[in-house]
Amino acid sequence: MRNLEGKVAIVTGGARDIGRAVSEKLAAEGAKVVVNYFSNAEHGATTVASIEAAGGSAVAIAGDMTSKSDVDKLVDEARSAFGDSIDVLVNVVGGLVARKPLAEMDDEFFDRVMRLNVTSAFMTTQAVAPWMGPGAAIINFSSQAGRDGGGPGAAAYAASKGAVMAFTRAMAKELGPSNIRVNCVCPGMISTTFHDTFTKDEVRSNVAAATPLRREGQASEVADLVAYLASPASSFMTGVSVDINGGMFFS
Repeated sequence: MRNLEGKVAIVTGGARDIGRAVSEKLAAEGAKVVVNYFSNAEHGATTVASIEAAGGSAVAIAGDMTSKSDVDKLVDEARSAFGDSIDVLVNVVGGLVARKPLAEMDDEFFDRVMRLNVTSAFMTTQAVAPWMGPGAAIINFSSQAGRDGGGPGAAAYAASKGAVMAFTRAMAKELGPSNIRVNCVCPGMISTTFHDTFTKDEVRSNVAAATPLRREGQASEVADLVAYLASPASSFMTGVSVDINGGMFFS
């Protein structure tokens, strides 16, 4: 018996990198997966095709998770596709946007980063929670940056990811009496296009060499953790922010 057999899962930002790995893993565990993507329809279609080729069930739905109307549309289309009950929400959407030191940031940039990483998780949680029943699970994405302040020019990103952890704890308290669990994952250096874009090769090599496991993590390893937190196997865990960084940082 697969851990998520017959469940319905929404994965925001679920069409590439870690999000795609999460979507595929939840489907492999038996969930019917709603794969949200922002602008690249090909990524959404490719992820759905991969899930279906493996015998799973999925739909791709476009939407900007910083827009309330798009969030509401995502939930409506998810319910149309798989029924009213939503069992798992994984908030992968987020990003650094750009590396900017304090002197180069303006309030518009800071607000944009906070909205992308924190407000998106708030809005999806608010929209999905009414359709969740006992045993449902929400998994948010923070970052090692939320623990240690991040690298150069990542102050806004780190602040937003710290806020995600605090929001996770608050929701664990608020939704716990309904037996809805809310947890969070805090990835370190994972091999994705995020670091292809924002981290120099020599920095990545140095970080990997300094990590006790002497390598970067893989998206599939993060997906395995998310699947565990989504499943009944973690039924007494809520409000937890779980580090997955190869031992680079201990919280």
